[in-house]
Amino acid sequence: MKIKKAIIPAAGLGTRVLPASKSIPKEMLNIVDKPAIQYIVEEAVAAGIEEILIITNRGKGAMEDHFDHSFELEANLRNNPSKQKIYEDVLKPVNLANIYFIRQKETKGLADAIYRAKGFVGNEPFAILYGDDVIVNQGGQPVIGQLIDAYEKYGKGVVGVKEVPRKDVSKYCSLDVTPIENNVMQCHNIIEKPTEDQIISCYSILGRVVMPPEIFDIIKDTPVNPVGKEVYFTDSMVTLAKTYGLNAIDFVGTRFDMGNKLGIMKANCEMALCHEEIGDDFKEYIKQLAKTL
Repeated sequence: MKIKKAIIPAAGLGTRVLPASKSIPKEMLNIVDKPAIQYIVEEAVAAGIEEILIITNRGKGAMEDHFDHSFELEANLRNNPSKQKIYEDVLKPVNLANIYFIRQKETKGLADAIYRAKGFVGNEPFAILYGDDVIVNQGGQPVIGQLIDAYEKYGKGVVGVKEVPRKDVSKYCSLDVTPIENNVMQCHNIIEKPTEDQIISCYSILGRVVMPPEIFDIIKDTPVNPVGKEVYFTDSMVTLAKTYGLNAIDFVGTRFDMGNKLGIMKANCEMALCHEEIGDDFKEYIKQLAKTL
């Protein structure tokens, strides 16, 4: 079955980027001239996704406004011949896909947010693009598209992974994997935020997942994790791996953590360097700045 639906969990509080996220959703923080959430939606659309559900919470209405018309602004730009490029850029997020929103009324973690998409997904496989993670593959296949291809080939859920420095594995998770072919692996187990002696490998899940619809029943039956006092999506995926099978793909792309101040600065710097309008000037600025460091 061709995957046409995606969900984007974007209900986090953004505490790691306060005070910027006090009144502006962290997903709306800019990377050069577009909010982070637009990069994520564009990735999904480029991979063939037609319907997207964004899961938000209170205070994140700016995301809904961004993907809606702003008639007064559009009329002003449309009638100004010198601003046609800006007009096209403003219209682009409106026409990307069918985008819907629901709220996670309590902050109860990723598994709870995903479970709220059950009615939207129905009995179909679907993609998940984490709202904190902007992943770009300039000139290449979108990362979520790489996972979709793996799902369609093997018929199993897929997690997008990269090797991270061992000192950082405890921030994410550690996977027990064995090779299948090329960059595709079978995933046998996942340890969430492992201690040093629990690390199985330095492969961690970073922001992109494709799941079969069976995951919803698994989430429903997953017990509350005693550490986090909520259902861990990782625990549900471990059950999926042991019941239906789960693969991991070492994806091709560069990931920026938009829930992290350094990640935001890296994203802006690297995307500015290849920006068609300011790229050359910014590159020259960086060269001059580097001489002073």
